[in-house]
Amino acid sequence: MSQYDFDLLTIGGGSGGVRASRWAAGLGAKVAICEESRYGGTCVLRGCIPKKLMLTGSELPAHLKYFSSYGWSIGEHALNWSIQKSARDKELSRLEGIYENLLSKKGVTVLKGHGKVLSPHTVEVSGKQYSTRFILIAVGSQPFMPDIPGIEHAITSDDVFEMNEMPHSILIMGSGYIGVEFASIFNGFGSEVSLVFRREMPLRGFDEEVRAFLHEEMSKNGVEIIAKNTVKKIIKKGEEFDVMLSGGKVKTVEKVLFATGRKPKLDDLGLESLGMKISQQGEIEVDEYFETSVKGIYALGDCSNTPYQLTPVATSEGMLLAEHLFSESKKVMDYHLIPTAVFSRPAVATVGLTEEQAREKHESVSVYTSRFRPLKYTVTSIDKKTFMKMIVDKKTDKVLGVHIVGDDAPEMMQGVAVALKAGAKKADFDKTVGIHPTSAEEFVTMR
Repeated sequence: MSQYDFDLLTIGGGSGGVRASRWAAGLGAKVAICEESRYGGTCVLRGCIPKKLMLTGSELPAHLKYFSSYGWSIGEHALNWSIQKSARDKELSRLEGIYENLLSKKGVTVLKGHGKVLSPHTVEVSGKQYSTRFILIAVGSQPFMPDIPGIEHAITSDDVFEMNEMPHSILIMGSGYIGVEFASIFNGFGSEVSLVFRREMPLRGFDEEVRAFLHEEMSKNGVEIIAKNTVKKIIKKGEEFDVMLSGGKVKTVEKVLFATGRKPKLDDLGLESLGMKISQQGEIEVDEYFETSVKGIYALGDCSNTPYQLTPVATSEGMLLAEHLFSESKKVMDYHLIPTAVFSRPAVATVGLTEEQAREKHESVSVYTSRFRPLKYTVTSIDKKTFMKMIVDKKTDKVLGVHIVGDDAPEMMQGVAVALKAGAKKADFDKTVGIHPTSAEEFVTMR
């Protein structure tokens, strides 16, 4: 009989923690998992899923604009915010139940309550102590709020999903994934949206042409872009707020949303007393097998210093960790060529190197780009375009990076990512017969 209550005890019921726990149980380990809130984590409850559902709802008015060009007569229509919120909440509850059922079916002990690490082999959950051979910390992240006057009047991305009515005007500070996506969502629903950010263009770290194209298209959609600015102060003014910007402008809006990044949720976990190494960014430092500086304690996902804060990455990390601990596998995570998407309007999808990165790392590169109006808009007056870009190593003909901005960009990119992972060359794309008429065929006709 084991000297411990469990072989693995996971703190955090998000995608990474749940996948690691299920996988470990499937390999024969005795596993427990604890969560102080709801099972599902940031992605299911406060991120990817509810945000994508909101985006879908917000895009419908834009579709209605070209119905008449196709012969459809559309009557009056209006948004009922409470109906879309209720439908979204119902789906999240369904997914939460699925997460818990998946754990139970695998024989994982599901605990409710805040987990705190007392020692390398002891975790306390709601006042009760459990011994465990290994501990996994997968607590995810929480919104970061800067210390400025009036910040208490601002909301975070977590708060958006609890809003009971649509704001007629909103100012969003930050132009990463979260800021750009919510700017698109509220713009689609009909709010007056101001997007404020420090740099010249949104989506820092993405390809420069992609950033410029998105900037242009979001502006055409009606989002007010206020670049090279920050929020200096927020003043409550009745039911509205005066937002003072660093450039001197003052915006009066109903809501102020700060989307200035997220930070690991490490509060009251007991890590300080263990002497665990935490980076300057507040992330738990781990090695290639996700082990922390304290032997027997592991961390993955958004609370760790692994390079990508993406749900599929966390789930992959969880599987690899379980196999490392409870099988003979010594595989490590391959972070090369991980595709990603921004569910904005228009959507952005990318895999591999940006042009800037490619020119730094390779002697000579070829760049192929295409801007076009998708077929469905050609019979309408809508000026909506798609942008595609492919970066190729001239010496080897290997495709180094692919970028798309436009309708269905994430759906197209998944297949392209497989090709790049398999080592595709530009000649392989050229030899592939296109599917006509589609936007995706552009990738096999670039010359």
